[in-house]
Amino acid sequence: MIIRMATIEKNANHINVAELALAMKAMGDETRLNLLLTISREESLVGACICDLTPDTNLAQSTVSHHMKILVDAGLLSRTQKGKWAHFSLTPTGERLIAAVHVESRAKDDCC
Repeated sequence: MIIRMATIEKNANHINVAELALAMKAMGDETRLNLLLTISREESLVGACICDLTPDTNLAQSTVSHHMKILVDAGLLSRTQKGKWAHFSLTPTGERLIAAVHVESRAKDDCC
C-alpha cells in the first residue's frame, strides 16, 4: 500500500496535511498550548527564555523542555541558544495557526 501525503491547494499556497496534523497535535496539549500563548505575548527580540517559562507551569524544567521540543519539532517555535539558556519564539507557522484558531492571548490580569 502506498500512502501519499495529501496537500490542499488554495490561493497558490500548499498546505501539507501531515505537517498541519503534527502542529495541531502539538497544540492539543493544554500545557503546550499555554506555553505557545505565553510565547506569543513575548515582546523580547530574543524570544521567551525557558527560565521564565518554567515557574508558571509548576512542572520540572526537564518536562517543560520536553514540551518545548515537541513544539519546535512541530514547526510552531524556533529555538535559539543564549549561553546556557534556550530562548523560543513563534515561527510564521505558529503565528498563522494561533491567528487561524482566533485565540486571543490576554494578559493574566485582564478581565472579561
